[in-house]
Amino acid sequence: MTGLIEPGMWVRHPARPDWGIGQVQSVIGDRVTVNFEHAGKLLINAKQVTLDILDRDEA
Repeated sequence: MTGLIEPGMWVRHPARPDWGIGQVQSVIGDRVTVNFEHAGKLLINAKQVTLDILDRDEA
């Protein structure tokens, strides 16, 4: 999963739409740091959560 995600990409947490759109800050192994518009900077375990990758039109 993390092989598809790179810093700078825009994502959404599928179970937490209230967090809004987030920008990936870093990817280290299965740890993805995302800065969400309504939740701030959070560390996501990519083994447990598959983030939805957004294209530029959605972000």
